[in-house]
Amino acid sequence: MSIRLGLLREVVAMAFDTVIGNKLRSALTVLGVVIGITSIVGMTSMIRGLDESLRDMIRSIGPNIIMIQRFGPLSFTNGIEFNALTKRPNLTISDARAIEQQASTIQLVDIQLGVGGGPPMQERVFYRDLRTKLLIVFGTTENFAEGTRLGLAAGRFFTGTEVQYRSNVVVLGQTAQQALFAPTGTDPIGKTVRVGAERFTVIGVFEKRPGIGFGPTQDDFVAIPYPVYQRQFGTRAVGFGRGRGPGGGVFQAIQIAAVPREGVPQAEAMADVERVMRIRHQLKLDEPNDFDIATQDAILGLWDQISQATFLALIVISSIALMVGGIGVMAIMSISVTERTREIGVRKALGARRAEILFQFLTEAAFLTSLGGVIGILFGAGIGWLVHLVTGFPLSLPWWSFAIGLGFSASVGIFFGMWPAVRASRLDPIEALRHE
Repeated sequence: MSIRLGLLREVVAMAFDTVIGNKLRSALTVLGVVIGITSIVGMTSMIRGLDESLRDMIRSIGPNIIMIQRFGPLSFTNGIEFNALTKRPNLTISDARAIEQQASTIQLVDIQLGVGGGPPMQERVFYRDLRTKLLIVFGTTENFAEGTRLGLAAGRFFTGTEVQYRSNVVVLGQTAQQALFAPTGTDPIGKTVRVGAERFTVIGVFEKRPGIGFGPTQDDFVAIPYPVYQRQFGTRAVGFGRGRGPGGGVFQAIQIAAVPREGVPQAEAMADVERVMRIRHQLKLDEPNDFDIATQDAILGLWDQISQATFLALIVISSIALMVGGIGVMAIMSISVTERTREIGVRKALGARRAEILFQFLTEAAFLTSLGGVIGILFGAGIGWLVHLVTGFPLSLPWWSFAIGLGFSASVGIFFGMWPAVRASRLDPIEALRHE
């Protein structure tokens, strides 16, 4: 299709004049596209923000850490029924000690009471007349900070001696630090706070951890030595009997973290941990594991599946909205062809070719939907920012989401505008001139 540059400019100018001259019709045509593109950009920005925040949270646990739990999110991906999961035996401190002593590929083992698959222990933390919201309290060993690679903003973590002698020391998350000490600019190190019913000396404050920006955050916790946790909250290790043990089968929130030795492949360390746990739980060769072993890669893989399914659902929903907008474009352009039949006849009688008529109507449709795309991008980004400012929901506005929105909108105009444009280009000039 060979069209001179001057003629091309003329056709484009005529298309724009037609769009501007029918403002109400153009607005109605654009509306459906605006809704579709707004949903694409708005949802993409929030889903991408949530995706990046969750990935940062998962990465904060450390790339080499092996988590052993009674059950966790990975259990449900394997199709195991919840009733079967609840019958699994509790993990115990003895399990952790066995891994530490019998797994030669493991460098260090950490015990974490109050977290790990069960309902977490929550208490308020008090300092003078200030108090926090309910925070997760968990007991752990001196290996927690090193194993999870969490940095300290101030102070230090507790030592093995403090764990052994059950010292009342606590390391605060940023939520407690901001609520109790930041308002007055007080240095928290060495201060005495009350966690639940007992008093503790603050010896450290964790750095701010990645979060998803709404609801409970990664900073809503305090850490104390696990023997102190046992003494204060009454959680004791029970036998690991099948299903129900000396503790009456009461669930205990406990998880074990293990870090492989330097140079040992993670898969080899996981196999070593699995061997020790299966022996302790007296599992036969044909019996599946009654515990979960999770790694950062496995959790990221699970999230990949969830995010991909969510993104696919977004595309389907947005495509429906765009299809509705496209049908509106087709309807309006068909009406436009009918109303402008005589004009088309005059243009053809004066020498306009089919390609020029086709190009004019396609340009009108593409201009309308592209305009709707730009407005939709602005609305979608605005809605995303509004939600972020009001709720703190994480937000990400990648450039490619704008490109996709604009490309989709232009494609919708060309696709749905094709039939009316072809119809207009095929009109017989004599019949068109007779049209009233």
